[in-house]
Amino acid sequence: MFGWKKDKKKKEQLTINERIERVKQGEIPEHIAIIMDGNGRWAKKRALPRIAGHHEGMKTVRRTTKLANELGVKALTVYAFSTENWKRPKDEVDYLLRLPEEFLGTFLPELIEENVKVQIIGDQERLPLHTVNAVSTALEKTKNNDGLILNFALNYGSRAEILEGIKRVAKDAEEGKIEINDLSEDLFSSYLMTDGLKDPDLLIRTSGEIRLSNFMLWQLAYTEFYFTDVLWPDFDADHFIDALEVFQGRSRRFGGV
Repeated sequence: MFGWKKDKKKKEQLTINERIERVKQGEIPEHIAIIMDGNGRWAKKRALPRIAGHHEGMKTVRRTTKLANELGVKALTVYAFSTENWKRPKDEVDYLLRLPEEFLGTFLPELIEENVKVQIIGDQERLPLHTVNAVSTALEKTKNNDGLILNFALNYGSRAEILEGIKRVAKDAEEGKIEINDLSEDLFSSYLMTDGLKDPDLLIRTSGEIRLSNFMLWQLAYTEFYFTDVLWPDFDADHFIDALEVFQGRSRRFGGV
């Protein structure tokens, strides 16, 4: 189930456009989730402050969104800020929480033009007002779009999400809205923040780390995993196609034979 691609050596020397067209002929994941890792290390390698890596990573989100949309991906969930990221230095946290405002302020017209719908999962109560306002504006202005869903996981933690789902199930059962014996995986999924989204078909994590970091633990049960050493700011179209080619080479049996 795990994939690892350490380099870009190809048996065939194809242009990126040729590779894109070839991938389009195969199965395209409906929902791709990405743990965007390595911004800080990218900056450190260049003797730059960590925030420079986050800024560069924002450009990669834009490129990846455009390519995913071109390929016909229906949903792209990006892990933008986790509940654990509050432990980072305050200046870095402040910058990370400015990035959604900067990204959406810069690229929202492009997202609207490309028919992208912005969504968000995560606990917004702790987020600063400027972040909430930027996201709310994007949600409102793209709500009628029916193309790619760009789903930001912002102040998101999967264990907290699952616990909150359990509390909501218990409350509805207590109030007689559901029968506890009727609780199924599908019903429980409707109590999670991703209600309405298909579970991811493919998870990509950059920078060489091999862990989920409290990301979509319920939803990733049968997802194909792809790990790469490439740092997120360096993740380009070729790397994205690498992941899709590996995905298309997998046999997904979902516990069957």
